[in-house]
Amino acid sequence: MPGSNSAAAEKVKPAASPAADKPAEIAGNISYHAQYSPHFSPLAFGPEEAFYATAESVRDHLIERWNDTYVHFHKTDPKQTYYLSMEYLQGRALTNAVGNLGITGAYAEAVKKFGYELEALVGQEKDAALGNGGLGRLASCFLDSMATLNLPAWGYGLRYRYGLFKQVITKEGQEEMAEDWLDKFSPWEIPRHDVVFPVRFFGHVEILPDGSRKWVGGEVLKALAYDVPIPGYKTKNAISLRLWEAKATAEDFNLFQFNDGQYESSAQLHARAEQICAVLYPGDATEEGKLLRLKQQFFLCSASLQDMIARFKERKADRVSGKWSEFPSKVAVQLNDTHPTLAIPELMRLLMDEEGLGWDEAWDITYRTVSYTNHTVLPEALEKWSQIVMRKLLPRHMEIIEEIDKRFREMVISKHKEMEGKIDSMKVLDGSNPQKPVVRMANLCVVSSHSVNGVAELHSNILKQELFADYVSIWPNKFQNKTNGITPRRWLKFCNPELSEIITKWLKTDQWTSDLDLLTGLRKFADDEKLHAEWAAAKLACKKRLAKHVLDATGVTIDPNSLFDIQIKRIHEYKRQLLNILGAVYRYKKLKEMSAEEKQKVTPRTVMIGGKAFATYTNAKRIVKLVNDVGAVVNNDPEVNKCLKVVFIPNYNVSVAEVLIPGSELSQHISTAGMEASGTSNMKFSLNGCVIIGTLDGANVEIREEVGEDNFFLFGAKADQVAGLRKDRENGLFKPDPRFEEAKQLIRSGAFGSYNYEPLLDSLEGNSGFGRGDYFLVGYDFPGYIDAQDRVDAAYKDKKKWIKMSILNTAGSGKFSSDRTIAQYAKEIWDIKPSPVA
Repeated sequence: MPGSNSAAAEKVKPAASPAADKPAEIAGNISYHAQYSPHFSPLAFGPEEAFYATAESVRDHLIERWNDTYVHFHKTDPKQTYYLSMEYLQGRALTNAVGNLGITGAYAEAVKKFGYELEALVGQEKDAALGNGGLGRLASCFLDSMATLNLPAWGYGLRYRYGLFKQVITKEGQEEMAEDWLDKFSPWEIPRHDVVFPVRFFGHVEILPDGSRKWVGGEVLKALAYDVPIPGYKTKNAISLRLWEAKATAEDFNLFQFNDGQYESSAQLHARAEQICAVLYPGDATEEGKLLRLKQQFFLCSASLQDMIARFKERKADRVSGKWSEFPSKVAVQLNDTHPTLAIPELMRLLMDEEGLGWDEAWDITYRTVSYTNHTVLPEALEKWSQIVMRKLLPRHMEIIEEIDKRFREMVISKHKEMEGKIDSMKVLDGSNPQKPVVRMANLCVVSSHSVNGVAELHSNILKQELFADYVSIWPNKFQNKTNGITPRRWLKFCNPELSEIITKWLKTDQWTSDLDLLTGLRKFADDEKLHAEWAAAKLACKKRLAKHVLDATGVTIDPNSLFDIQIKRIHEYKRQLLNILGAVYRYKKLKEMSAEEKQKVTPRTVMIGGKAFATYTNAKRIVKLVNDVGAVVNNDPEVNKCLKVVFIPNYNVSVAEVLIPGSELSQHISTAGMEASGTSNMKFSLNGCVIIGTLDGANVEIREEVGEDNFFLFGAKADQVAGLRKDRENGLFKPDPRFEEAKQLIRSGAFGSYNYEPLLDSLEGNSGFGRGDYFLVGYDFPGYIDAQDRVDAAYKDKKKWIKMSILNTAGSGKFSSDRTIAQYAKEIWDIKPSPVA
């Protein structure tokens, strides 16, 4: 193998050894894959080729465990959970796989035989572009915990070729490019050519002679399954993330048209199939975009349900009774937000039209099978689909939804007469605007599910007391809270090995990795000087790694001795990156006014902001532009750049987070109270010993309770004050703080360039009106935010105090393991039990 590292590679004899766990055998298996599972020219073995061969060697382990788990579930026939999510933010898989399998050290030794460090090969892997933000990352953490807890469960999603987008920062701001994660191939996925289901769109409903109904005509695509094995930590179980790809067949290709020169029309169905799994969340400003999004959602639901039913029928044949009434005792379907809502009418259709059940039996099965997680109270995120579009694309499902709505209204009138006046807001079909009648997807979920849950205590209370309050009157026991969690494997053990080793050393066990409550044991060492020294050294190592990433990604040099202050999340006005950058602008202004002596007393700070703005969300993209413009001025100003730097981290994803979070010292979770359902990056930062500055929103409330009020920098209006404050604003009662006005004025002065920020700043002005009136209370919370930042500066100067706060944040993070969350789902919603492979 001439070329990079070829001499070392040639010395390793290829030998297939799928279950190898010793370095020499692993190296032989890697060499075997390089030669006999080839994807590159035979003489090449550079870092990229080495990564793919190594990944395929690891995949051998995963396939063996996946096969054993699948057979075990088939034999024991436990009730299984099927998790439906439009997105999964998986990140890289190699480190996680070898870590969960307990073979990291062996693989590190094995790849050295080829002249490589394992870390270098890990860097060759592209993040799987299957998700966007917290919703997708939560789903991925949940899969890790399901496998680790030996639960019989599957994830279902779509195999997006180009993802959401790759973010590129130019002088104009954010630009979007297609993700290239599948330009070559993913070594982790396994196509299942025997798992293919038809998915129909359009067409019409036929009434058969016996009165039953059948959906016919339209266009039919094929859903092909790709399995991505998900290994549990220190267990033999490996479950599956099953991704669907849309395909057309050879029969759908019109050879006559092609030979006649009609190339595009000859493969129309193939082109439409490619569109379905091309992009996550395609723009929906056009009718075509809306139709494509609805197609995506139905494609996921239909393929997944057909798969579940096929598996149920396969096992049903082995059972004595084999009744459909057993379905809910064998199958639990969890809807991750409203995107998979169409699973409800599709399950009804499959049971009635394909399996011959009557309405009442099909409804009973559906209701007992499906549960719904709500992730937002934002009106724009509570999906409403045009009834006209729904009827055109899914005519049979529209009939079923109409019947669900009709029966729900009849039930309310007959059994809850006192609620009759509330029906208009509770019903599924909203025709209040006759020109634009809609299907309210959240209402359909609540009416049709046996369980509805929020994702943090505050959020769940808002659902019960406000958003879904009327439903609570009818079904008081339907609503639950399941506070979100994160996997401590990826988000501490693997991404922060320095801190993990210290924790294991001081707790005298590594069991905390799968029993995170053990972290409370650190509290008794919170004042120990030896621990302080080790903790500070680990944090500095992480900060240096982060500084290198920033230099490589942006060209900006940052000082690891400054306070690293990070806000990384999807760019949205309610998450208030605008508040953050306005605070940085005010800090810059004050620094410019200081003497050299005064600057000597300042706590040096590096402010980092990262996240993607949705391609059509103009104000979010203006915020990205503003952060970059402020950074360009501040970082090149010799009068202040020893005291302050502002950096926008481009193309934020899981791999970037795995570098930023361990290196962070202060993290901003500053959304308007009552608007963030939970947040999970706050948990990741806290787990890694980062102190939070934040509002009483989402899971911040519970994090503050767990880590201690003194170890959390609190500011801002509370959720129950927000509506009143907005009313005060409308009535002209808001008086802005002079510091807020100073920050805005500096931007307007052109200090950060000639770009017109007036439309963005206008959103903070006026008392009411579309896009005005400061809906997210940036102005109201600004003075409290600046005061809290002053408290941060003072606390950071006391290194002993700061390190203690850091230790106590990690020590208080035990509650926020996704293992705890999933154990609660399993027991209290899904009614499934662990089923470990022996």
